[in-house]
Amino acid sequence: MKTSIYSMALAATLLVSCGGAKKTTADADKFSYTVERFADLQILRYKVPGFEELSLKQKELIYYLTEAALEGRDILFDQNGKYNLRIRRLLEAVYTNYTGDKNSSDFKAMEIYLKRVWFSNGIHHHYGAEKFTPEFSQAFLKEAVAGIDSSKLPLEKGESIEQLCELLLPVIFDPKVMPKRVNQADGEDLILTSACNYYDGVTQSEAEAYYDALKDPKDETPISYGLNSRLVKKDGKLQEHTWKVGGLYSAAIEKMVYWLKKAEGVAENDQQKAVIAQLIRFYETGDLKDFDDYAILWVKDLDSRIDFVNGFTETYGDPLGMKASWESLVNFKDVEATQRAELISRNAQWFEDHSPVDKVYKKEQVKGVSAKVITAAILAGDLYPATAIGINLPNANWIRAQHGSKSVTIGNITDAYNKASHGNGFNEEFVYSEVEKKLIDSYGDLTGDLHTDLHECLGHGSGKLLPGVDPDALKAYGATVEEARADLFGLYYMADPKLVELKLLPDENAYKAEYYTFLMNGLMTQLVRIQPGGIIEEAHMRNRQLIARWVFEKGAADRVVELVKKDGKTYVVVNDYQKLRQLFGDLLSEIQRIKSTGDLKAARLLVEEYAVKVDPALHREILDRFAKLNLAPYKGFVNPKYELVTDKNGVVTDVKVTYEEGYAEQMLRYSKDYSPLPSVNN
Repeated sequence: MKTSIYSMALAATLLVSCGGAKKTTADADKFSYTVERFADLQILRYKVPGFEELSLKQKELIYYLTEAALEGRDILFDQNGKYNLRIRRLLEAVYTNYTGDKNSSDFKAMEIYLKRVWFSNGIHHHYGAEKFTPEFSQAFLKEAVAGIDSSKLPLEKGESIEQLCELLLPVIFDPKVMPKRVNQADGEDLILTSACNYYDGVTQSEAEAYYDALKDPKDETPISYGLNSRLVKKDGKLQEHTWKVGGLYSAAIEKMVYWLKKAEGVAENDQQKAVIAQLIRFYETGDLKDFDDYAILWVKDLDSRIDFVNGFTETYGDPLGMKASWESLVNFKDVEATQRAELISRNAQWFEDHSPVDKVYKKEQVKGVSAKVITAAILAGDLYPATAIGINLPNANWIRAQHGSKSVTIGNITDAYNKASHGNGFNEEFVYSEVEKKLIDSYGDLTGDLHTDLHECLGHGSGKLLPGVDPDALKAYGATVEEARADLFGLYYMADPKLVELKLLPDENAYKAEYYTFLMNGLMTQLVRIQPGGIIEEAHMRNRQLIARWVFEKGAADRVVELVKKDGKTYVVVNDYQKLRQLFGDLLSEIQRIKSTGDLKAARLLVEEYAVKVDPALHREILDRFAKLNLAPYKGFVNPKYELVTDKNGVVTDVKVTYEEGYAEQMLRYSKDYSPLPSVNN
């Protein structure tokens, strides 16, 4: 599971942006965090502090793991939609080979569209999942494509340019064709109405029946069925096409394996070497039992400074929450900053024991909860350009229960967000009074980081499933319930005196900054990411509104939380922080019961009642107020660039890291150097 940056309710989630692409100056420390701005996006860069102090062997390991990470980029594009690779390559061909007026409105609009496709790894919004609306004409694109050498276009054998346009132009321009990457609307066939490329010719009921038939309710160590495959119907029969060497995505996976083998040769220790070797084995066999063995080895590797995620990991992109998108994160431990996370993990049993959850749903013994703050060295796949700020893995419930989990907070990414966001006017517009503003100014960054730590280190690792409960029992509602469970665990303990006792918070009032900003976000400000007339479908956003709306309603009689008007504007007011904590605890207890028992009916009722619907009048007000700030609700990163330095004999002598590469420059380089998949992957 991962914590999105959008779960941070401060101005750090809403960085300065908007309008056409333009460069900005460096900040006070001469490092330019902002690269450029366009559409609803701001592109940042991040530092990799401490890299130069690593040993040569550690630097070399990071380099090889980084190369393995970048080789997977095409996989995510194809997973997000069957035409994404062809559309990306078509637009890149026009962008780099067009001989017409590049200052024309059509070309400029196409440039922005391409930049959005790069950012979202496809033609649908990375967060809202709706298809982009081109602001350039179909006639322009068709004419531009016709003027390009056919050898530079993503043509299949025997296919003409006209046929290519007939295939792709409706996908780009027709709003009725593949309108949503992930559809979560209740009562609809979520597979047939979703554009993601995890199923082919299969209905939702067929997919659910297929995987239900494979599961043994008595199996206490079940594999993650369907995690690394596309489910297709062929000749009337359902079959899985596995992503592995020799299977789907083989060309990219073979490249990853090559670099992983290089990494294996410079591993820090035998344990880390075994982790890499087992990941290679999984990629070669596609066997999910091999994946579980890899996950167990990985979660037990606690002595290595360098660490990484590489694989089919998170299931948010599948409307059924089973199939995993490809992602990678290469990182190393921030030794000094990790002290906070380690302190939390050492007290994991205390937090579990004192949770307001019914005892029957608690873990008797919390095993292997490890936590650290890391420095990201590279972001890739579903963590690039937009990334999480916290990660807790592995996702398999039985592995977490028997072997533990790793939780990380990505320190240099959070730092980049915070430095780029301070003073942007967001708090002045949406925070109710100077009392709340002072709380946020004094404690906001600290409590935001701490909530992330509690969410990842303890929240996802807390509680247990009752014997015989299917881990996928909550189906399409599972991701929302799981994120709510982790957020509530963190929120409940933010106000506990234990955090002051452990010196994680400076005083008994600090937690109020996170309570206020969480509710402000869940009740109001996250709506800037929803189009007028829309509903909330993304799991993290549903989670936040579910929590905020539930406590708002349940505390109404005591006026625990209110939405009040001041000067014609709506604000959140918290009147009783301790009663608010009690409400968080009550909801946590119910959410854990739903999770532990697999109560699908209760999950559906809770999510549909509190997490989905949007108040249109409030929504319009929030959009209007936000628009006046000229901010962007989304942001992502360009990566550093690593260069292997060798002597005349080919011996590695150093690895250099630079930060000068621009957004389009990096995307085009990745498309040139790390794009092994064919345009059509059947």
